[in-house]
Amino acid sequence: MSVEAVKAYLSALGQANRIVEHATTSDTVEHAAQVCGCRPEEIVKTLSFLVGDRAVLICAAGDAKVNGSRFKAHFGEKAVMIPRERVEELTGHAPGGVCPFACREGTQVYLDVSIQRFAQVHAAAGSGNSTIALTPEELFAWSRAAGWVDVCKGWQADEEAG
Repeated sequence: MSVEAVKAYLSALGQANRIVEHATTSDTVEHAAQVCGCRPEEIVKTLSFLVGDRAVLICAAGDAKVNGSRFKAHFGEKAVMIPRERVEELTGHAPGGVCPFACREGTQVYLDVSIQRFAQVHAAAGSGNSTIALTPEELFAWSRAAGWVDVCKGWQADEEAG
């Protein structure tokens, strides 16, 4: 089970006790925010993409949307989501529990700058009902992120829609 892998992974960092397993699942950003007691934008969405033949995870704020042209400028390819039936095979996590911890070997994790505006965010922890509250800096370190990227739109108040 993915949540067990995440617990073991975070245990090695001395942080497994911070995982919260909720009574209900968090199937949308809004629902996750209600369950965690935070604003929707403070929920970290972990989005799964194929870049070549490898899995790339983009962690973004709950109110951000991937911008195709920014994604292509950074990764050199069109943004293509991993088909649902291949998500677990490629990332190590089932849909609904995809998170940036304890991923399958070769999976690259990137954090979008949209989450840097918060003191604390809430990320999934390997299942549809587990989360962990942490700072963006902790998320970067513990996920072993390959870097910060600016591939999302819609989260800046002064940004044009579209």
